[in-house]
Formats: sequence, C-alpha cells, structure tokens
Amino acid sequence: MNTVSRPARRVLVSGASIAGPALAYWLDRYGFEVTVVEKAAAVRGGGYAVDIRGTAREVVERMGLLPRLRAAHVDSRRITFVDPAGRTVGSLRPEQLTGSEAGLDLEVRRGDLADALQEALGDRVEFLFGDSIAELDDGGDAVHVVFDSGVRRDFDLVVGADGLHSNTRRLVLGPEERYHRYLGHVFAGFTLPNEFGLSREGVIWNDVGRGAVLYAHEPADRVHGFLTFTRDVPPFEAFRDPRAQRELVAAHFPERVWHLPRLVAAMRDADDLFFDIVSQIQLPGWSRGRVVLAGDAAHATSFLSGQGSSVALVGAYVLAGELAAHADHTAAFAAYERRMRPFAERNQALATGGGTVVTPTTREQLEARNALLRDPAAVAEELATAGAQAGRAAHSDLLLPDYAPGR
Repeated sequence: MNTVSRPARRVLVSGASIAGPALAYWLDRYGFEVTVVEKAAAVRGGGYAVDIRGTAREVVERMGLLPRLRAAHVDSRRITFVDPAGRTVGSLRPEQLTGSEAGLDLEVRRGDLADALQEALGDRVEFLFGDSIAELDDGGDAVHVVFDSGVRRDFDLVVGADGLHSNTRRLVLGPEERYHRYLGHVFAGFTLPNEFGLSREGVIWNDVGRGAVLYAHEPADRVHGFLTFTRDVPPFEAFRDPRAQRELVAAHFPERVWHLPRLVAAMRDADDLFFDIVSQIQLPGWSRGRVVLAGDAAHATSFLSGQGSSVALVGAYVLAGELAAHADHTAAFAAYERRMRPFAERNQALATGGGTVVTPTTREQLEARNALLRDPAAVAEELATAGAQAGRAAHSDLLLPDYAPGR
C-alpha cells in the first residue's frame, strides 16, 4: 500500500487500548506526528479473548500482524450450556454462535493484541502513560490541551479513543448519559483458579435474566469468570463503590448449585474485578471542530455483539486514511463517518437483534433455547442459518479503501 506524502500534523490520541494504538500506527505511516496519552501506567496485558473477524482481519493483515496474531490464536473449541439446576444441556462450537469463520477469523487475548499493536509502533510514537486530558480548548487553528499532570501543549487534532466512558467525549460533547443506550444487563468479570479442568472452552449457566460463565483460553492455572444479570435501571449508585458492586452481584446469585458459590466467592475476593453495564454509544455526530472520536468512544457495540475490537481496528484504519487523503480535517472527519457509520451500526445491531441463546431473559426463551440445544440437528439448522449468517454479513460489511496518492 502506498502512503500519502504530506507535511506532518500533530495529533493527540487519547487511549492506548486497541483503537488508539491502531490509529497511531496508521497516522505514523502517513507521516503524522502522533502522541498517545493513557491514564494507565502501561499497556494492559492479559485479559479476556477478543475476536478479529471479517474486515478487521484484513486490517491486521495490512499491518503485517497476521502471523503474530495467528500464533496467539486461542482456538476455543466448545461452549457448553448448563440449566438452572446445574445439569448440562448441550454444547456448540463458538462459530455457531458468533458467525466467525473457522480457520479464518482470530480469537486472541486482548493483551496479546495490544502488545502486537505496541510493538508495531516501535519507538516512533510518543506515549504519555499515567496521564489524561484535563481540559480541551479548540481555538480554531489548534487544540490547546491541559493534562492532569499540569503540562500544556497544542495539537492540530485530538482523537478520543478512550473507550465507552470516554473522557474526551465528555469534555467535547457533554455527559455520557445523553448518548448512552443501556441494554439492560449488568456484569462483573474477574479471574479465579482453574479448579474445573477447563481448556479452550467456555461453560455458561443460565436462569431467566441471569448468567454465570467460566471461560478458559487454554490449559492454565486461572480462568475467566463472569456473572451477569438483567436490571431495568443501571446501578449508577454502585459505580464508585467496589463494595456495593460486590454486594449487588452476589445478591443476584444466591443458589447453591453448579459452581455459583465458588464464582461468587472469587468475585468477592478478586483483585481484578471489572464491573460495568452492557451498553452502546449512539451519537448524532462523531466530531466537533478539531476533535474526533474513534472506537468505543464513538460507537461502542457492547460485548454482546462480540465486535468491539474488530470495529475499532477498522475505524482506526479508515480515520487515518481519510486524514491522509484530505488536507482539510473537516472533510476527512465527514468522509470517515460516512464510511464507518453504516458498518458500526450494523455491528451494533448484532447485540440487539434478539440473540437470546447466551442471554435468555424470559422463561419461554430459556426453555426454547434449552430444547434447541438438546437437538444437534436443530441447532445446526437454526443457528447456522440465522445468527451465524447475520454475523458474517455484518463482520465484512465494509470494503476497505486503498488510501493512495491522488485519491
């Protein structure tokens, strides 16, 4: 792929998870001067698995990361479902649920993807760890930034790639509540000792509106645990109180069945507890002035879609390419949103399209799901033709442009 020769412009990217480093890679390739600010002290390693599917797989191939990510592929082979009494109902291959294409799409630990992106950047991009944007003042010809550290700097453009609860979005567009679409689920994620003999598989316990998950990427001494439940109103009162989070989650799983007591105990003691709500971001526009949003900050799809990282990778490629192809940032931002919004919205719809296999919310849905799982032939017909095909279509619903000179 050719790159566009253009005088370097100074770009500040807020966020060093997935969208931020991917964007920094492409901007650096196109000759921009890039600074990435990240409130964490370093790139976060480890973590649960994320999927790289469809168009996103082509992005990582163009970045030269495909061999490394293939080597890091965790190759989950089975998802087993358990009924409210703790009895096994049936099993599926992961791709039957997600629409992934076996042998093509990738599943890697989030930390492995972040590390691969970081290494691809080398030392060509400036990183400011342990800091964050405190103030933004778009003066028209530049953005004047004050960091939490007190440092003041000017940039030509600022990109908010700082996630679902984006600080950049709040500073520029106002409180998250205006753009937040709550999908009715609360979840807690954590790790615990692998006392269950799990390897390359997940097990999901369900009752109406509740789920408990054990997931093992490979033979290892620790597994990922998740507890999720439906709630009409988001528990905003618990967000700043870890003790309240633990009590709220534990109260929804009082049964002494399956591995629920062990999961609740591990959740209470976990030093890596991640508590949040399942939600999406829906904005009327992704930019204002010289500030633009990318990844979950612009269009969070939610983990129910399984597409957050893939859409972030695609969006980073498109945003950088449009900035390289247009001298005027306003035109670049508009072209980026025109290309990306339909793709992002189609992938958001995967989380809200009635997918009740993993998260049945009524007794009828739960019983129908379990009856389906007990009949392998019916599973193959129902899931492979409906959910999987819809997923594959959404995953690849954008043809990547080649951002070449003269475009």
